[in-house]
Amino acid sequence: MSEESVPLPVGGGQPKGLLEQMEELMAALSADLSALGADLQSAGELRHTLADEADLA
Repeated sequence: MSEESVPLPVGGGQPKGLLEQMEELMAALSADLSALGADLQSAGELRHTLADEADLA
């Protein structure tokens, strides 16, 4: 059995199950996507502001 397929113990306790690992990964992915969405929205607002300023010049 390879090391990749063996769950690692957490803090000396029971090994994490696949479902728990997947839930943690999904939570991390969701947080990353939320941050990316906020960054993209901010960049879009900045681009819109800069375009408006260029139109006024």
